[in-house]
Amino acid sequence: MSDLINSSLRDLSAALAARKLSAVELATLFLDRIEKLNPALNAFITTDRDKTLAQARAADATLKSGDGATALTGIPAAHKDIFCTRGWRTTCGSKILANFISPYDANVVEKLDGAGMVTLGKLNMDEFAMGSSNETSYFGPVKNPWDVSCVPGGSSGGSAAAISARLAPAATGTDTGGSIRQPAALCGLTGLKPTYGVVSRYGMIAFASSLDQGGPMAKSAEDCALLLNAMAGFDARDSTSLERPQEDYRRDLEKPLAGLKIGLPREFFGAGMDADVRVAVDAALAEYRKLGAVTVDVSLPNSGLSVPAYYVIAPAEASSNLSRFDGVRYGYRAPEYADLAEMYSRSRAQGFGDEVKRRILIGTYVLSHGYYDAYYLQAQKIRRLIAGDFVAAFKECDVIMGPTSPSVAFAFGAKSADPVQMYLADIYTISTNLAGLPGMSLPCGFGNNNMPVGLQIIGNWFGEAKMLNVAHRYQKATDWHTRMPGGLE
Repeated sequence: MSDLINSSLRDLSAALAARKLSAVELATLFLDRIEKLNPALNAFITTDRDKTLAQARAADATLKSGDGATALTGIPAAHKDIFCTRGWRTTCGSKILANFISPYDANVVEKLDGAGMVTLGKLNMDEFAMGSSNETSYFGPVKNPWDVSCVPGGSSGGSAAAISARLAPAATGTDTGGSIRQPAALCGLTGLKPTYGVVSRYGMIAFASSLDQGGPMAKSAEDCALLLNAMAGFDARDSTSLERPQEDYRRDLEKPLAGLKIGLPREFFGAGMDADVRVAVDAALAEYRKLGAVTVDVSLPNSGLSVPAYYVIAPAEASSNLSRFDGVRYGYRAPEYADLAEMYSRSRAQGFGDEVKRRILIGTYVLSHGYYDAYYLQAQKIRRLIAGDFVAAFKECDVIMGPTSPSVAFAFGAKSADPVQMYLADIYTISTNLAGLPGMSLPCGFGNNNMPVGLQIIGNWFGEAKMLNVAHRYQKATDWHTRMPGGLE
């Protein structure tokens, strides 16, 4: 059954529907693999074999009766530990929530459970999704399966490592400034950030509310389309959820690419991109031209301002959102304190890690009297300019392409001492979040030390089906997305 770990979700669904294997057998295969390989990778924070197999038995009963079965029934998946999951420990990668058992399901978990998927466990992540390398987790760093001395990217590093190492066929992730796409690139898989509001944020522990977006991570664009079909939809419990008709994101997968206009922003192809990444991206663009697409030069003149604007807006929203973690209602409480004020300060000082504290301090500063207009309001004006750049660019092209990350995965500790260098790892992805656009990363080759390189596709608002079509046709012509790290059998 070892070939099953490389199967697509469609093939797994067909095998389950034909009763060639059971959901229990499939879940057991991955649970055994997690037990064997996770100690070296640290991708999972929490697993519970009994809970998982109970879900699998329920999926088998549904498949047997045929009543209510979907294309995802019986297929295992794992959730980034930012999604509240009923009865499961939900930590957000933080000491402050290390023992929190969620009393309810996030909308994304609810939808995937409703589609019959089987939860394998909760995945490691940068603390409160703050990081680009998965080095800020209270539960220790996640290792990149391609080279365990390198980072997997963040903050959805556990999700990326789990799929790359074939510990799970699919996973959920969240993307605030690139946290689905960047780890997907560094670990050689496909990850998609939908248009802001397409996937509900209910039950997704907030970092920066105007930027956070949940999305699917899997081996291929076709798998991501299948997952997005289940994840997307209006949710009245989320004030930012968009009420719009349900889509079938698989509908255009097979459309030919003849005449497709690919925009290449000159700002993405200048200084800052490593040479090995440039070679792989250029080869991918050449393949697209063979498939009938044409490339056009476009400009995103304000994209260079995206990092400073983001690191004003995101910390400001984090400062507000994380004020709820005070040691009173739930989460970690300091063991010793003299009064209420000291309980607050000690609980937060002991419960939050350095990166989270850094962003809370920055956010509190930019929102303070005398600085709000100078920093926060200016950043919001820049955000509008960045969105306007995309509006102009999409008049010239159908999708925008470029590198997902300026480099392949870097070694642990290489950037952790310099926060600014770490923040620049998201330089190509942040503008998409500021504009609320959909974006995705797919494998397009290998760079130095045989480490994966990701190609980023940015779509127009609600252009997920178009992006998935563009990615799928490339993946039909190449095999980068089928490559697996060695030494993991």
